[in-house]
Amino acid sequence: MPATSKAQQKAAGAALAAKRGEIKVSELKGASKQMFESMSEKQLEEFAETKLKGLPEHKTRH
Repeated sequence: MPATSKAQQKAAGAALAAKRGEIKVSELKGASKQMFESMSEKQLEEFAETKLKGLPEHKTRH
C-alpha cells in the first residue's frame, strides 16, 4: 500500500529506520512512533518507498 502524503511517507521512513536499528526508537514521536509499534518492516517498506512526486504535503481530512 503506498503512502498517501509526503508526511506519511517520511513518518514511515523514520519508523523503518528505527525497526532496522539505524536510529533510536526514543527519537520517534507522533505518527512515526505509532507506525513503528503497529506495522511490520515489510509494511513500512511499502509506505517508505512511495515516490514523492505528485503527493500532497499532508493528507486532507474529510
